[in-house]
Amino acid sequence: MDNVVLYEKKEDIAIITFNRPDSLNALNTDVNIKLIELLDKAEKDDEVGVVILTGSGEKAFVAGADIKEMLNMDPIGAREHAIRAKGAADKIYDLKKPVIAAINGFCLGGGMEYAMACDFRVASDNARFGLPEINLGIMPGSAGTQRLPRLIGMGKAKELIFSGAMIDATQALNLGLINYIFERSALLGEAIKLAKKIASKSSVALSLIKSAMNKGTEIDLESASMFEIDCFALCFATKEQKMGMAAFAGKKKD
Repeated sequence: MDNVVLYEKKEDIAIITFNRPDSLNALNTDVNIKLIELLDKAEKDDEVGVVILTGSGEKAFVAGADIKEMLNMDPIGAREHAIRAKGAADKIYDLKKPVIAAINGFCLGGGMEYAMACDFRVASDNARFGLPEINLGIMPGSAGTQRLPRLIGMGKAKELIFSGAMIDATQALNLGLINYIFERSALLGEAIKLAKKIASKSSVALSLIKSAMNKGTEIDLESASMFEIDCFALCFATKEQKMGMAAFAGKKKD
C-alpha cells in the first residue's frame, strides 16, 4: 500500500503521484487512504506552499476507478465506496493550500473527479478527459455531476456525462476545463514553475482566497460577499500584509 501514492518535496512544492502504472493509476481503497494521508502531510508542513497532483508514467493521470474492486458490490457497498472516494476528492478541494493537477495522459472517471477537485489543471498534449461511467451502466459518484457543470456549464457537462464521450486536451482547454497545455516531457517542470510562482505569495492570503472562492459558489451572493469581507479583514493580521503595503507605500513616496 505504501507505494500506491508517492510523495516528494521540491523546496516549497509537494508532488503527490498516483503510482499504479500497470493499471493506469486506477483508484482503489488503498490509493484513497494513502492520498488522504499524504495530503494531510503536505497541509501540515509549513514549508509547503503548493501541492501538485500527477500520475506515474506518461499514459495516465488516473484512468478511473479499479473496476475489479467494484465488480461485485451491492448498493450499500457501492454507496460506502462512493462516500470514501468523495472523501478523498473533498480533501483535495478543501485543502488549505492550492492544489494543481498536472494531467499526463488519461484522466477519466474518478481521476477526472479528483482533477476537478483541484484548484486548476494543466495537461500534457496527449491528455484525454471523460466521465465514461454511463458506458458501464453507472454514473459519476465523487461529485462529478456537480463539479463539471460548475466548471464548463450545464449543457456541455450533460453532453459529456450522458454520452460518456472522451475529449482531448485542446477541447478541454476550449471548454475551460484546463488552464494550459504543455508538451508531455515538459508538463511537470511547467507545473512546478507555475506552483512556485503561486507559492511565493502569502500563504494565509492564498488560503483565505481559496476558501472565499470555494464557499462563495455554494451560497447566495450577499452571504458570499460578506464572507469575502471577513476573509479580507483577516489578511490584515499577517506580516505579509504589513510588509507588502509598507513597501508599496514606500515606492509611491519615491
